Amino acid sequence: MRAEIGVIGGSGLYSMPGFEAQEEVVLDTPFGVPSESYVVGKLAGHKVAFLSRHGRGHRISPSELNFRANIYGMKCLGVERIISLSAVGSLKEEHRPLDFVIPDQFFDRTRARASTFFGEGLVAHISFAHPICPEMARVVAKASRAVGVDTHEGGTYLCMEGPAFSTKAESTVYRSWGMDVIGMTNLQEAKLAREAEICYVTIAMVTDYDCWHPDHDAVTVNQIIATLSKNAENACAVVAQAVANMPAARSCGCGSALAHAIITDRKAVPEATRRKLGIIVDKYFL
Repeated sequence: MRAEIGVIGGSGLYSMPGFEAQEEVVLDTPFGVPSESYVVGKLAGHKVAFLSRHGRGHRISPSELNFRANIYGMKCLGVERIISLSAVGSLKEEHRPLDFVIPDQFFDRTRARASTFFGEGLVAHISFAHPICPEMARVVAKASRAVGVDTHEGGTYLCMEGPAFSTKAESTVYRSWGMDVIGMTNLQEAKLAREAEICYVTIAMVTDYDCWHPDHDAVTVNQIIATLSKNAENACAVVAQAVANMPAARSCGCGSALAHAIITDRKAVPEATRRKLGIIVDKYFL
């Protein structure tokens, strides 16, 4: 099975309604097993692969996620664009629960997570100044507004380690840095997608205010679950609209991200590494 567009579902989003002729694809990769089988089918006239980031039943914590296997699997399916859905906390008053934020920057507060395919005799340094595909960001933001979701374009997603949430002191510092939303998963996905030359965009779905907010402690679990459910419903509508409006050809630079990134002399690359990363780098070894 092949797909054009990948969708990664986060907390509260474990399936994608509206798929036609769907089937499950189980993949193994040189980096291990992805979070779940991929559900591949047609959505809004396009072939789409859906992956539940945390697995069905939410079994995998953020620090345990095999980001490399998840993105490598998308590459194996032929995916050229990924829409990533992520539940986040808000670090700004104007980003309210049920709002969507389409960040254009990331800030890394994780520790020792695998976030590159390279190594083992092959060195590459991708450009990551602009980590989100601008073409996809425009398409997704337009789709979000079309289905009636209050949407904020731009801003910074702070990626923390977790699984515990921030202390109030940390949350206050992040606000002083100008961060917009806080989550635990999307930075590694964005880096790996760029290395795999896949366009990537995050839909950050605000569930609540982070603990800096004076009303934070008054939020109940039931309220958060209700917000997650409504966000998931909105996200499905946004994804369907975005997929329907996705341009046929890519006009961004994501598809050639490795063109000037590979530093290692091609003759010095170990054969085992070349085979392992063949699906990503072969076109630069011709």
